[in-house]
Amino acid sequence: MLSQQTIDIIKSTVPVLEIKGNEITTVFYSNLFRDYPELLNIFNQTNQQKGRQQNALANTVYAAAANIDRLPVLLPAVKQIAHKHRSLMVKAEHYPIVGEYLLKAIKEVLGEAATDEILSAWAEAYGVIADIFISVEKEMYEASPWEGYKLFTVSKKVQESELITSFYLKPVDASKLPVFMPGQYVTVRLTVNGEQYLVNRQYSLTNEANDEYYRISVKREALASNYLHDFVNEGAQIELTAPAGDFTLDLEDERPIHFIAGGVGVTPFMSMLHNLANNQPNRQVTLMHAVKNTKVQAFRDEIQSLKEILSNLTIVNYYSEDSEGMPSNSIVGQITEEALRASITDRDAIYYICGPVPFMQFVITTLEKLGVKEEQIKYEFFGPSMNI
Repeated sequence: MLSQQTIDIIKSTVPVLEIKGNEITTVFYSNLFRDYPELLNIFNQTNQQKGRQQNALANTVYAAAANIDRLPVLLPAVKQIAHKHRSLMVKAEHYPIVGEYLLKAIKEVLGEAATDEILSAWAEAYGVIADIFISVEKEMYEASPWEGYKLFTVSKKVQESELITSFYLKPVDASKLPVFMPGQYVTVRLTVNGEQYLVNRQYSLTNEANDEYYRISVKREALASNYLHDFVNEGAQIELTAPAGDFTLDLEDERPIHFIAGGVGVTPFMSMLHNLANNQPNRQVTLMHAVKNTKVQAFRDEIQSLKEILSNLTIVNYYSEDSEGMPSNSIVGQITEEALRASITDRDAIYYICGPVPFMQFVITTLEKLGVKEEQIKYEFFGPSMNI
C-alpha cells in the first residue's frame, strides 16, 4: 500500500505529466534503446517512429498518476496491456529496467523540478504498479497453451484484396491447436537473412476457431507486413506466440451486436462472425464497414456467405469513393453521426469498434454523445493503446 504522502506527491505531478508526458517517454525510449538495444525486438519500430508508443506510454503514466489513490479502476486497462505484454514475451525481469529508465527520463526532462522527494515517490508508486502488471501477466503465462514461440508452416496464402493477404498457418509438429477466443490475436516472429526479426504488431486471427490451423490477414503497410506479402510464401515457416487479447465475443450475452469497422479493422470481427454463425445463428447482428473502395475491401464475399447462416445479419458497406462492384447494401460516403444515430434501435445493444484511431475516436465519442453507455462500447487498437 502506498502512503498518503506518496499519493499526494504523485497527484501533484499530474498537471506536469499532462504537458511533459510525451517528452518524458520519448527520452525514456531513446535512452533505453541506447543502453539495451536487445529490447528493440519487443517494440514495433514503426510505432516508435510515428510516436505512437511514446504517446501510449505517456497516457498510461498519466492515468496511473491521476488514479494512484484508486488503482483498481485501472484493472481493465492493465489486463488489456498485459495481454499485449504476454504476446510480446515481456517478462518480470524487464520491469526494473523500465523503472530505472523512466525515473531517469523524468529527472532529465523536469530537471530541478524533479526533486528527490518526487523521484522517491514515483519509485515507490512504480514498484506497486509494476507488481500489479507482473502478477496479472504471471497468470496469463501460466494459462498459455505453449511457452514462447511455436513454429508454424504457411499452408496456404490467399489474396483477399489489393491490400490484404491471408496466411493459413499449421503447427510444424502437427499438434492440435487450442481453441482461441473470437477476436484474439497472435504475435509473429520472422527470420530474415538469418536473423530473428520480431513482428510485434499483433495480427488478429480471422478464421473460424478449430484445432488444425490459424489464419491471419495482413494489410500491406510497413516493413514487416510488406515482407510477409512479398517473401513469405506457402511452405515457409514462421513463429507465433499463443493467442492473446481481451477484445473478445461474449457468447453468454444475447443482446444485439453492432460491429463497426474501419478498413482492415474488420479482421477481428471475422472470427466473431464465424463463431456467431456456429453458436447463435439467430442473434441480431449489424456490420457497418467503412472502406475506400471495393478493390481494397477484404472478406466481402465471405461475409455475404455468412449471411446465409446468420439470418438476422445486416451488412452496410460505406465507400469513401464510388467504385465498381459495390453490393446493393452500400452507401457512398462515410459513417456519419446520422448513420450511427439510425443504428441505435436497441438501447441495450453492444458495440464492437475497430479501425484507425481517428475513426475510432469519432465513432466512440459519437455513440457516447448519442447516449450509448460506456460499458456497451468495446474497442481494440492496432498497435499500442492510444487515448480515446
